[in-house]
Amino acid sequence: MVFITRKTLLYKTNVEYGDYTINHVDGCSHGCLYPCYAMLMAKRFGKIKTYKDWIKPKIVGNALEILENEIPKLKEKIRFVQLSFTTDPFMYGYDEISELSYKIIKRLNKDNIKCTALTKGILPSKLAKLNPKNEFGITLITINDQFRHQLEPFASPMKKRIESLYKLHKQGAKTWVSIEPYPTPNIIKQNFDDILEALGFVDKIIFGRLNYNSQVSSYENHKEFFNEMAQKVILFAKKNKKEYYIKKGTITDPNIIKKLPYDLSLHTNIPLIFIF
Repeated sequence: MVFITRKTLLYKTNVEYGDYTINHVDGCSHGCLYPCYAMLMAKRFGKIKTYKDWIKPKIVGNALEILENEIPKLKEKIRFVQLSFTTDPFMYGYDEISELSYKIIKRLNKDNIKCTALTKGILPSKLAKLNPKNEFGITLITINDQFRHQLEPFASPMKKRIESLYKLHKQGAKTWVSIEPYPTPNIIKQNFDDILEALGFVDKIIFGRLNYNSQVSSYENHKEFFNEMAQKVILFAKKNKKEYYIKKGTITDPNIIKKLPYDLSLHTNIPLIFIF
């Protein structure tokens, strides 16, 4: 394992549903081929040259030391910290990364800082023993593991990924799923309802379209497709009393809320989290 050092770690993110974040690893071994936005940015700014460079992760060896200095300065400003936006905190097959992520969350929780985490790896069960305000999620765009292998070649199998999240749920942890970047039917034909049902136990659903992929724009009805899938998420979330978030740019029909059934769109205690 390669270790690097940094001078800073915590920073305010511009990601639409984020606050502060920590990216304590450079690169990601999962090698996602959507393509991966984080990899594109790393190449653009000269941090890596090739895909092979990207899938060889480097750990920030002084991460915990940096936190000890930064937390006292920033804790009054932080609503929550997400692990992570440009890497994976529980990278499949890398126990060193998972253990460091656990220690980072535990250290932030010590100062009552809420953490959220998102992974295509395996979430350790011991996370449930930390601050109950924490939220743990997985990315899942399919339950077809053969297709997963095409786009997320070195990430965890879907069954193991879901099982790890379900174990946390059973222990009382708050859980969520990011169904993003979701592909169009010309890339894979699949039953979206099956995906929602497989994650029916989670507390929150985030949904977003696949970007930076020419196959999406070549699908004639891609805008209508994503409007329909977003509507399915909203209906499912409201019916099952779950939070949801539709990522910016996914919905192109501003009248989609008006098309929801009257009883679901107006009579619910779930706050509307809806972004155009």
